[in-house]
Amino acid sequence: MIYILIAIVVFIVLLYLIITNRKVFGAEAKGERLERMQQSRHYKDNQFQNLSYTPSLAEGYTFSRVLYDFFFKKKNPLLKPLKNIPSIHTDLKNIPKDQDVFVWLGHSSYYIQTDGVSFLIDPVLSLYGSPFKFFNKAFTGADIFKPEDIPVLDYLVITHDHYDHLDYPTIKAIKNRVNTVILPLGVGAHLERWGYRPDQLIEEEWGDDAVLKNEIKITFTPARHFSGRKVKRNVTLWTSYVLETPTKKIFLGGDSGYDTHFKMIGDKYESFDYAIIENGQYNEAWKYIHALPEDVIQASIDVNSKNIIPVHSSKFALALHAWNEPLERVTNHGKEKNLNILTPMIGEPVDLNKTDHQFEAWWKD
Repeated sequence: MIYILIAIVVFIVLLYLIITNRKVFGAEAKGERLERMQQSRHYKDNQFQNLSYTPSLAEGYTFSRVLYDFFFKKKNPLLKPLKNIPSIHTDLKNIPKDQDVFVWLGHSSYYIQTDGVSFLIDPVLSLYGSPFKFFNKAFTGADIFKPEDIPVLDYLVITHDHYDHLDYPTIKAIKNRVNTVILPLGVGAHLERWGYRPDQLIEEEWGDDAVLKNEIKITFTPARHFSGRKVKRNVTLWTSYVLETPTKKIFLGGDSGYDTHFKMIGDKYESFDYAIIENGQYNEAWKYIHALPEDVIQASIDVNSKNIIPVHSSKFALALHAWNEPLERVTNHGKEKNLNILTPMIGEPVDLNKTDHQFEAWWKD
């Protein structure tokens, strides 16, 4: 009997190693990159740490309860949309270089062009937000942008290495159209395995910055989240960014639970023209790593942004709420606080030089 158990364990281990050795799972840091990680002030006990203590689950929740709810609890009838998500297929390749524009591509993927420089953030343009094609399929209508729609890029920007932000098929497909990649410490190991050159990567940690083309500066700022593409977590860093150009200031929030870092960023930079903040795929059980809509509003107040663009919704069902609940809740909370919540459809261009944005409540239909 003991030999059978040993054989089963060995089989499981070998199967795991075979599966996770596929390119989609990326690579672990080693050599000089690992040394840099180990010297980071945010790295302790062989993993990166948040600024504040951040449990995986909120008080009163257990992994068994969360798993039960996810697999066995009756699903919300609107967990997935009943019809196609409204969207517009903007031709990104033909946007004039003198236009300053934001285009949401669904979930946390978006394209920014400002001051003559192009940025693509966290592109997930394959049909699945996971390492497996049978899991986490994109909603119809939210999947209209493909890797071939992406123009030649000045900068590809990655906030962390989760599959719904760092998509191997997309990153591989656009490789020859990417000039430079901006990404947090440790994540470069994945891209180097996927064919990117080390000299293409700007790979830093919170507090570091880089001067880009056309007098643009990007700064790595904290987020409250976690990372990992395999069982082991937090072996790469996660980040938000502050993008400062000659004409505007933009906060790229990445994935983050609410914490004091939003106020710290707001105090340092005083105000932002736009804050692009995660709003969706949340649950009270994991509120420390994914902001609830009311937290999004407080974070927007903390960073003192003139305009807030909520993302991280309307493409994948990664939580148990209705697909359109995040936008409904965040816009309602925003009205109560007299905030400018911008809600373009997927693919609908947002003129970053306008001051009177108006968008339909397209998720209500």
